[in-house]
Amino acid sequence: MNAPPLGDLLLEHALRKDVNAVALTYPGVSVTWSELEAHANHKATQYRAMGVCRNDMVGIALNNCPAFHAAVFAVWKLGATPTIISPRLPASEFSTILEIVQPKLVVADPAVTQCGDSCWLTAESPERASQGTPFPSEVATHWKALCSGGSTGRPKVIVDHAPAQLGPAIAGLCAVAQLPADGVMLNPGPLYHNGPFLFTSLALFTGCSVVGMERFDAEEALRLIEANRVGWVCLVPTMMHRIWSLPREVRERYDLSSLRTIWHMAAPCPPWLKQAWINWLGPERIWEAYAGTEGFGVTAIRGDEWLRRPGSVGRILGSGKVKAVREDATDCATGEVGELYFLPADRSAPSHYLGAEVKGDAAGWLSIGDLGYLDADGYVFLTDRRTDLILRGGANVYPAEVEAAIEAHPAVASSIVVGLPCEEMGARVHAIVEAKAGAAIDKQALHEFLATQLAKYKLPESYELVSHPLRDEAGKVRRAALRDERVRWLKEGRTFKLVLRPTNPGAAHAARGQE
Repeated sequence: MNAPPLGDLLLEHALRKDVNAVALTYPGVSVTWSELEAHANHKATQYRAMGVCRNDMVGIALNNCPAFHAAVFAVWKLGATPTIISPRLPASEFSTILEIVQPKLVVADPAVTQCGDSCWLTAESPERASQGTPFPSEVATHWKALCSGGSTGRPKVIVDHAPAQLGPAIAGLCAVAQLPADGVMLNPGPLYHNGPFLFTSLALFTGCSVVGMERFDAEEALRLIEANRVGWVCLVPTMMHRIWSLPREVRERYDLSSLRTIWHMAAPCPPWLKQAWINWLGPERIWEAYAGTEGFGVTAIRGDEWLRRPGSVGRILGSGKVKAVREDATDCATGEVGELYFLPADRSAPSHYLGAEVKGDAAGWLSIGDLGYLDADGYVFLTDRRTDLILRGGANVYPAEVEAAIEAHPAVASSIVVGLPCEEMGARVHAIVEAKAGAAIDKQALHEFLATQLAKYKLPESYELVSHPLRDEAGKVRRAALRDERVRWLKEGRTFKLVLRPTNPGAAHAARGQE
């Protein structure tokens, strides 16, 4: 039996479900499966009239809303490829992406400044749309394309090689994610990132209702889980940290008994934070995955398994392989840090870049630039990205490790660690720290706290306190841009005062025990 096109799945669910069954819930609006299908047909008719054909790229630059999903399904109905772009990008970066993609059409939020030569169209909400005429969907060669995080260099677009139909590749993702068919999932993240886009799409493919947040708020997420009897959610560590930072009486105010599966991914999770969530909700409900948008390979681990292998992101799923490789291209020994390379099961690249080249070797091993190591049983442990590594006097300092230690301090909301130029050591460790609302941070006290957590050579030598969020709602950060900005400041004469050596490490130990 042929796998159904993605564009036909809304109609299948609309026909088998109750007429009032809800597909999407956003603040102030609920959309049934029939309404979402009708709106997608309406938009597909409109896009086709604007010249969109099979395998065209269609840019979608919308904030979280029902119209986003209708636009995506409309593109699939036409056999075209939705290319997801952040509507919050500066005009220069948006223009660069359009130059790379050359989309036939761009569906954008009205606030996005028009640039490039593509046709532009703003979205309308489902309740204002006419019904539209159903028509058989075509199947695009590539089911999705997403922009990279843009942490370094020129932006690139990652084009997935799976066709736009519920075949083995996409059905396999649904199975791994364990999305509850006909259940309810919460999406707290921005849809222009791969994780939120992927999981909300998979949910709709399986008939799972999506509760969407326009932007993340820690207590509101808990309220929505209780109110909608949510069974599945994917968080990033930043969200986990913000939820855990709520007063205990607030966290425990909400009934989370419906929540059966909690995934976290997209950034390293500090071990203390993961342990806190396991203690709170139980290890069987906590899952972690490690993968890139490129889809070269996926590892996964459940909370009870993680307790036996603290710090691991799990073992490779399926029949693919993973290994750590030295700079001379030889394989690392067990426990030795190297660049992680994946070998897909069918030995072919599952995606390609527009605007960049995939890093791989002649044997088909592929890398996205992450550093880590494997233990004797094949469990993967991440350290950092090679581009983020700080080489201090010949020693490797991994920013993720330092950030995890900083964020264990009870007054810290988030942190970013970068390397700044140092004549003596080559680079020095600089920490940018965001305090929790209403909290005050003393740099010296923070430094003394870290001295109980980190080896001396890993300690930041300067600190910068900020009041604005350092990461976006998906937990992503433009680390290279932050580093370059501070290097420029140094050249302009601005300095960051170096901290003193710790004077009272015992006081820092006491701070760690606070909640």
